[in-house]
Amino acid sequence: MATVRTYSPSVRVGNWREDVSLDEDSLKDFLHRKDRGELTLQKTTVLRQNILKPMKLSVSRDGFLRFGDTITLVNSGGTSLGLRDPCSLSIIADLSNMSSHPQTNSDPYLQGPCQVGGANSLKSCVRNAFVITSVDGTPDGDVLRYDQSFGLRTTSGFGGELYLASDHRTFQKCAKKSRLQEVSLVEQCDFQCWWRVVYFDPQERLEHEGYPVQVNCKVLISHCKTNQFLAALANHVLWTPFGKEYELTAHTFLDSHKAEQDSNHWLFVTADPGHEGQSLLQQQQVSTITNENGSHPKAITDTPGESER
Repeated sequence: MATVRTYSPSVRVGNWREDVSLDEDSLKDFLHRKDRGELTLQKTTVLRQNILKPMKLSVSRDGFLRFGDTITLVNSGGTSLGLRDPCSLSIIADLSNMSSHPQTNSDPYLQGPCQVGGANSLKSCVRNAFVITSVDGTPDGDVLRYDQSFGLRTTSGFGGELYLASDHRTFQKCAKKSRLQEVSLVEQCDFQCWWRVVYFDPQERLEHEGYPVQVNCKVLISHCKTNQFLAALANHVLWTPFGKEYELTAHTFLDSHKAEQDSNHWLFVTADPGHEGQSLLQQQQVSTITNENGSHPKAITDTPGESER
């Protein structure tokens, strides 16, 4: 039968010397881990401080998206599949995704695989900043064109340079809630990380092939291997360390006219040339709130040319 401690180690009863030694060793181990920053509370604080650190987005002077640009990928929101506010593609990471080497005092960074979600916060930070990466040898600075393959990579440093990837769904590998095609972040860039931009209007899609992609305009993000469009699901909510977020998946949702629904509509958001600390989308929301006397901003429904029709 196991011995139950009925007195504190200060009472010299039973194996009191052994109890005192165990408590001293536990305290030394705690102080040692604290000095090295290995406590769970310390790791959680480091994770939140680094992943929520503000990031400067690229500025597009001519309105076109280029390789090497740092952008935020935002879903425009809408009413398909339930009422959905605008959300941004964001990293979902916990302590198991954070790696560091205390012996060499290296800075912590994220390691894959990581989940992604649709966060309602549109403020640019490490968590939702992505870099347009070439997969066909196109140099940085060249314009990205419709139907041209590219990769989406997290930022360097704490971001870990992870690539947005997807693959055909299986019984073992699929989205948690919807059971559709899973989207995640991986360390190696292969064909599963290839994406392409498709014009959102199917009636004008053929005419826009090969044209430069405009920033802050509605587009479709198609996965090259599975030919499924990136989507945000309002009817499937994930509980994450950063709050409730929409589940993101690679699936094409069509309406009665065989056109993609607003859950598949995305915007490459860049910084405002006049206010480089804020994105154009944030400036639009501020003006919307001002015009509506503090009411909740509406979903993004207009693209250049739509409001004039």
